[in-house]
Amino acid sequence: MSGPRKTQSDLIDASPPTPTPTPTPLARAFYDRPTIAVARDLPGKLLIRPGAPTRIARIVEVEAYLGERDAASHARRGPTPRAAIMFGPPGFLYVYLVYGMHHCMNVVTETDGTAGAVLIRAAEPLSGFEFPPGQRPLAGPGKLCAGFAITRAHNGLDLCAGGFFLGDDGESPPRLKRSARIGVAYAAAWAPRKLRFYVAGNPHVSGKPRD
Repeated sequence: MSGPRKTQSDLIDASPPTPTPTPTPLARAFYDRPTIAVARDLPGKLLIRPGAPTRIARIVEVEAYLGERDAASHARRGPTPRAAIMFGPPGFLYVYLVYGMHHCMNVVTETDGTAGAVLIRAAEPLSGFEFPPGQRPLAGPGKLCAGFAITRAHNGLDLCAGGFFLGDDGESPPRLKRSARIGVAYAAAWAPRKLRFYVAGNPHVSGKPRD
C-alpha cells in the first residue's frame, strides 16, 4: 500500500537549501568618498582571502586618517615614497611596518589626488581560522595582518580585483561608537579627535574603550 501522496508544497520544502552567495569585492565607488564616511561604513563589512581554506572575518574596529591636514597621518608631509599611495587612486591596500615587525593594513580613500586612508584595527573571525576558544586572533592591526598573511608585499594591492578583498554580505549595520585613535598622543590637537570607530561591546575590538 502506497503512503500519502506528497503535495507540491512538500516537494518544495524538500528541495536543497539555496547556497549563500559569496560576497563580491566592494566597488571602487565605496572607497571614492570622504575618509570619515568610509570609516563609518567599514565596521560590519567582511575581509575575505580566498584559498584553502578561504579566510573570512568581519571588521569591528577602524581608524580614519585624514591626509595632509591630519598630524597623525603618514600623509602629513605630502606624497613621500612611503605615503604616496595614500594620495590615490582609492580602493588600494596600504601596508606598512611598525617597530620593524608588525604589519598594518589600510584602505586608501578619497578621490584620486586627495590623501586619505582607514586603518583596519580588528576583525571577528568567521571561517577559515584555527585558534583556541576564547582567543582573539585578529584583535589588533598586527595580529589582523598576521591572520590574513598580509605583508608589505601586498602594499598597493587592488582591493577591487578579487584576490584579497572587502565584501558585504547584507548584514545590518552594527551599533558603532567613536573614540580618539590609539597611540597618536604625538599628534597635538589631532590626538583627541574621535576618529576611531568600533562595534560597541564586541569582544574582538582590540583597544579601549570597547563598550
